[in-house]
Amino acid sequence: MTDLRHPVRLLASAEFARAYTIAVLIAVFGTFAIERLSSRLTLATVIVVLALIGVAVLFARREELSLLRLAPTSLLGFLALALLSVVWTTDRSETLTSWAALAGYAVLAITVGHVRDTLQTVRAIGDTLRWMLMVSLALEVLSGILLDVPFERLGIEGNLAAGGPVQGIFGTRNMLGFIAVIALITFVIEWRTQSVSTPVAVGSVALGAFLALVSASPTVVVLAAGVGVTTLALMIVRHAPAERRNMVQWALGAVVLIGLIAAFVRRHQIIQMLDAGSDFSMRADLWNTLLDFALQNPVLGYGWFGGWARAEFPFNPINVLLSQQHQSALNAYFDVLLQLGWVGLLLFLVLGGVAIIRSWLVASVRRSVVYAWTPLVLVTLAIDSMFESFTLVGAGWFMLVLCALRAGQTRSWRENIDAAHTGTMPTLPVH
Repeated sequence: MTDLRHPVRLLASAEFARAYTIAVLIAVFGTFAIERLSSRLTLATVIVVLALIGVAVLFARREELSLLRLAPTSLLGFLALALLSVVWTTDRSETLTSWAALAGYAVLAITVGHVRDTLQTVRAIGDTLRWMLMVSLALEVLSGILLDVPFERLGIEGNLAAGGPVQGIFGTRNMLGFIAVIALITFVIEWRTQSVSTPVAVGSVALGAFLALVSASPTVVVLAAGVGVTTLALMIVRHAPAERRNMVQWALGAVVLIGLIAAFVRRHQIIQMLDAGSDFSMRADLWNTLLDFALQNPVLGYGWFGGWARAEFPFNPINVLLSQQHQSALNAYFDVLLQLGWVGLLLFLVLGGVAIIRSWLVASVRRSVVYAWTPLVLVTLAIDSMFESFTLVGAGWFMLVLCALRAGQTRSWRENIDAAHTGTMPTLPVH
């Protein structure tokens, strides 16, 4: 039995790791609600305290951790570039504040990634999102049906009786849709691994699907299609004979490439089918204007801000030209290009791309279905990044760092270095 009276032993204990993970997930996924119900200062205080505790936890577990494998190199490079951009930014204090938020959420993800394994992470996220989606539905029912009064403080408009769109406690319908898709992936993995009872699993999937539907978010359809295709491809690869698996991988890659080209060629018909013409037209105008500014500082961008500081250049001129009040580029890739230039975009693509490849290779050969969670979530983040900038702040950034760390723990050049130092062969964990 672990002696929890000693501070270091308490921080290194499994009990503390479990409680800490749940606290982090509540803070990360409840960011909007915490800020609206309290203040931005309260949210910042919560994240800072949890990050400091996370550092203490990692220090307490230092003997079981490897410094080389603490975080992905591309993540460290991205964070370093964002911090370095304070040199050329138009507002140093805003850049430092935004970088601190970026680093804070990264520390939380790194800590959770090291103190919880994949199955434990899935279970913790499943429990957290289950309750948050239940709270969202309860508030929507209260606002839209029982009281018929909007809850302005939480941004809930009370549109449930009309079939949506609804926002829950996540601020916007697109954010709710994004969270609902991640929740559905998690709930299905819980179901397949028998981590929860069948009634709980079925109820959770139904809850996530219903909220994804009534969010009326155009991106949900695209996310669902992308995740569905990825799941089918992963199933094909996992069931292919070992000697034919590489051939199947290449064949699927060719099919995906052809599919992307076909989707681009037929993009106007797809947009019309999704009834998202006005929404996409607004995004296209924003991206065209943004690219004009990005080309003026193509290499290093204008400095890191994360969410747009509306009074700063070039965000204010872009909104003025469009007569809009955008708080992001509505595209994570374009946002990184604008703020950190081609160098930052390359690091961002390497961070996500390498993580997808690593996690896909692991999921394709491991017996347990739990390994499918990481590549499916990463694909969700990659697709959503084409329509929103969620992966650069808050929960989206946390999930990207967590999944990149998880992918790097089982397929990394640093694993071979560690194995050489210890004289052991690297192995993949089995749940």
